[in-house]
Amino acid sequence: MTIGTARVATPCAVISHLVLEGSVKVVEAVGGGAAATPAGPVVAHAAHGTWGLAIWALVIVYVMLVAVLACFGVHRGLLVYTCLRQRRRLEQIERTIVLPEDELPKVTIQLPLFNEVTVVQRLIESVVKMDYPRDRLEIQVLDDSTDETREVARSVCERFAAQGIDIVYIHRVDRVGYKAGALAHGLTVAKGDLVAIFDADFLPQPEFLRQVVGHFGDEKVGCVQARWGHLNREVSLLTRVQALMLDGHHLVDNRARWVNGHLFNFSGTGGIWRIAAIADAGGWEHDTLTEDLDLSYRAQMKGWKFVYRPDVVTPSELPEEMSAFRAQQFRWAKGTVQSARKLLGKVWSSDLRLGQKIEATYHLTPHFTSPLMLVLSILLLPMLAILPGTDVRSMFLIDLPLAFSTTGSLAAFYMHAEVKQGRSALVALRRLPALMAVGTGMAPWVTKAVIEGLRTMAGEFVRTPKKGKNDDKRYQASIKIPTAEVVLSLISFGSTVAALQNGHWFAAPFAALFAFGYGYIAVLLIDEQLERRRAARNSLVPVP
Repeated sequence: MTIGTARVATPCAVISHLVLEGSVKVVEAVGGGAAATPAGPVVAHAAHGTWGLAIWALVIVYVMLVAVLACFGVHRGLLVYTCLRQRRRLEQIERTIVLPEDELPKVTIQLPLFNEVTVVQRLIESVVKMDYPRDRLEIQVLDDSTDETREVARSVCERFAAQGIDIVYIHRVDRVGYKAGALAHGLTVAKGDLVAIFDADFLPQPEFLRQVVGHFGDEKVGCVQARWGHLNREVSLLTRVQALMLDGHHLVDNRARWVNGHLFNFSGTGGIWRIAAIADAGGWEHDTLTEDLDLSYRAQMKGWKFVYRPDVVTPSELPEEMSAFRAQQFRWAKGTVQSARKLLGKVWSSDLRLGQKIEATYHLTPHFTSPLMLVLSILLLPMLAILPGTDVRSMFLIDLPLAFSTTGSLAAFYMHAEVKQGRSALVALRRLPALMAVGTGMAPWVTKAVIEGLRTMAGEFVRTPKKGKNDDKRYQASIKIPTAEVVLSLISFGSTVAALQNGHWFAAPFAALFAFGYGYIAVLLIDEQLERRRAARNSLVPVP
């Protein structure tokens, strides 16, 4: 499963503002033209003395990193512009193609499971309500579980099979290939011409198949992807931020790429494939952790067309614990990097249009911004300590325009996503600082995933724990002491102090945002650790 560029949102706009402001002033100081503030003479003296080369090196590193991050910021703005410019065409093509009853194709629904006892019954009961002719619908429950999920899933399947529903329970004795392996195994006995896939935490709606199968009347269409909804959007700040991130991906990223004829990906769930397209692309492969992204690119480079339907929504459950969210993001980041290693060379050597190749590069590499942001947040402290402060003239001529232009694309991205689904743009604006803070706080963890993705292919498919409607916490992701986040929070707090002391009034709130982001992640993880220890102690206390 992957969500393209809307994984952990990287606030490169914020970094760009700080770096560009600082770079201009260091250059002025080195040239002897900036001594208007108390810090100015220090910088100018240092720049002409022992530390001159070090300051220049620091500025050069900053500018190089920001140039890369700024490209991603500009790209985000272009996606929003595309959605606005093409809004009439999008309105025309985002529609259901209704097929006569006797022309409905045969469909197999696959439900891949691994230790999902908290949600498996809810999932199957939702799928069997699908409004589709019974003689053209098959349901496969692909269960690799090692716990009581097996008994629950088998029992539910037997109950519905007795009612005449074509539902089959398939259990593998190993997890070869993880989810990709289970899906491939199911296809060997599938009866349908099309295959819809839903993860355990999704609740497909009865009308789903009728809304999407009409697109396959075009023999070149290989996949239709629908939008994800969020069952628990308002549970906490963390779930609200995740929902906003995913909304941006589905309602801006996917729509812009689709309307421009660029490559986008099946998101691993909530979509439907033509089985012939899967076979033609080489089938499911498990040499990356994002098998969905990998297969999507291989299929589209074979000439298959993808369709995106933002008006068809499948509700799903967001991770409510930070440890679960991090496990999900780690898998997505590592898998996307692995897919980039596997696919980028093929993309650029293919006969795709230049615009498609450029967009594919942006699509496959967004997680590389996390290590860059991590380095910048560390370098921010010495930069703020040695740079001259902000004078009123620079504030209005340089700082204010930079702050507006660099943060504007990020705000526009999420505002458009909210407006598109009938929400207020102000909701996105209110949640934007929290989104940027979470994006910053996740940088160390995503950086680790990027490094692992560069070093190795494949790896263990670590599932995202689900709670289900009963708030069951039997499945929990592992937690390590968030040392890096604590240290980075302290460094960013020091940057905030340095910004205030040296008159960097625009930089101070952003540095504070970084400090909050790292600290927020650390506090949530520590709190989860303490809660689990308390629960473990209580479980040992005899019940009177």
